[in-house]
Amino acid sequence: MISSNVSSMLSNQTYMNNSAANVANVNTDNYVPRNTTVNETKDGGTKADTTLATDNGSAQSQTNLTKELTDQMMIQNINEANVKAIQTQNNVMGSLLDIKA
Repeated sequence: MISSNVSSMLSNQTYMNNSAANVANVNTDNYVPRNTTVNETKDGGTKADTTLATDNGSAQSQTNLTKELTDQMMIQNINEANVKAIQTQNNVMGSLLDIKA
């Protein structure tokens, strides 16, 4: 179970890195942002896939700050939930080991 939480955190780290790069390039002319999708894998984990957004031919950056900032808040919430799940699993395992000892 912990492995699926760790997988999610790693996928969301890729998502956050791409979003941060998009925000950092908001004033870069001709910048085409990266899109990230997080999908479930066959083993119950997740995988982040990165693609370039469709270039609309604008001479300005095509980064949508509203999308990027709301995505970053979502990623933060997902990571907080994964951390809580890992902490809970750790506490349960510790309790089980205490009982067995």
